[in-house]
Amino acid sequence: MLVVRGVEKHFGATHALTGVDLTVAAGEVHAVLGENGAGKSTLMNVLCGAFPADAGTVTLGGARYAPADPDAAFRAGVAIVHQELSLCPRLTVEENLLLGDESTRAGFLDRRRLRERAAAALARVGSTTPLDARALDLSPAAQQLVEIARALVRGEPRLLILDEPTSSLGADDAERLFALIGELSRAGIAILYVSHFLEEVKRVAQRFTVLRDGATVGTGAVAETSIDAMVTQMAGRRVEELFPRSEHPRGEPLLVVEALSGSDKPLAASLVVHRGEVLGIAGLVGAGRTELLRVVFGLDRVVSGEVRVGAWRGPRSPRDALDHGVGLLSEDRKGEGLAQGLSLAENLALSRLPSFVRGASLRATAQRWVERLGIRAGSVDAPVSELSGGNQQKVALARLLHHDVDVLLLDEPTRGIDVRSKAAIYAEIDALARAGKAIVLVSSFLPELLGVCDRVAVMCRGRLGEARPIAEWTEHAILKEAVGA
Repeated sequence: MLVVRGVEKHFGATHALTGVDLTVAAGEVHAVLGENGAGKSTLMNVLCGAFPADAGTVTLGGARYAPADPDAAFRAGVAIVHQELSLCPRLTVEENLLLGDESTRAGFLDRRRLRERAAAALARVGSTTPLDARALDLSPAAQQLVEIARALVRGEPRLLILDEPTSSLGADDAERLFALIGELSRAGIAILYVSHFLEEVKRVAQRFTVLRDGATVGTGAVAETSIDAMVTQMAGRRVEELFPRSEHPRGEPLLVVEALSGSDKPLAASLVVHRGEVLGIAGLVGAGRTELLRVVFGLDRVVSGEVRVGAWRGPRSPRDALDHGVGLLSEDRKGEGLAQGLSLAENLALSRLPSFVRGASLRATAQRWVERLGIRAGSVDAPVSELSGGNQQKVALARLLHHDVDVLLLDEPTRGIDVRSKAAIYAEIDALARAGKAIVLVSSFLPELLGVCDRVAVMCRGRLGEARPIAEWTEHAILKEAVGA
């Protein structure tokens, strides 16, 4: 169905693709793997018509394929769900699903037909989101399902590209997506599946291709290749230890939350986090984990209960929280985590700009964090919007580390991060705990919680359970508590 040979793409002096080869059969789920900055998203943008290749050839269904724009790609049978969501925030779900493809009758919008098509597309992906809900009011998980439904609203494509499709989905939604992928594959649709979750790749894909530094460096059958072998191909070397864990003795209580409730969620949450401790919070999407961190940080209103950091009782606002050593890494890096129009360096220093106004070197400081976290960028002056999603996530984390807070509230910190970068982030978390920081880690990836945290608490329907030592938990036990069993 798809044959890519020697594709190259340059952006000025940056060589994003230097020679990509890829073959995908009809009905095949083909995983595209690689570190952040390896060229995966650039290749997907070439295939969906966002910009042309500078060299090489692509054929689709045996015919030459070089779409002039995304609409031409869609008409040719290529649909894509991007990693960075692209919904129009003030339009409704129905309007987003059918934007540019509205059904008409005698020159007027056929409202009934529009609603039928939108409802069918949502049902296909298992979403129960109301059609008249505005996109900006939806959770990241609900927005992700709308994006996937939009790719299918015109009918079944010949080639479907899914770029990190489960990055915002909980376990139940991910399961529905996997079932849908199986249906589409059996119907003969070729699927390109881009993901950093190699366990998912082992489950849904038949073959894989690895990109590194813009070129194809390996391909093979998923069933015949171990996860370790895939990681080695992606990184160019063996990643010895994904979850580094060292001794970090627990100190005095630093963050204390008592009977906390917000305007919506949490309904009831109490926890104590000590210096030198990583406390994980598990739960299904919608359980209230993100809302808990937002209330603790002062983004959402405290209805009842109390937050204490040392002797300080608060917060009244995020500024108060930062001033007293509490920082938040948002799960929504595009909507509220980064200022997309500012440079990498400016984003990194946003919360501590006065120190640079007094003469500190912004570029030198930014460069140190770029090197420490392995951020791939042509320059610290480059707009952060030009970075890959994973590298943007690292910039958001670097800002929190640069502010040097004592309590780090990390909401899905490794979302969209490749395996080697995840290992670096985990090592950073471990080092922070050794240095006496208190870390609260929200994650939907259970191996991450079990591998990184000292204790884990599970949130279910807005209520936070007791935090217990990691030795008392298994994935099965966490899931059982998360569903209220």
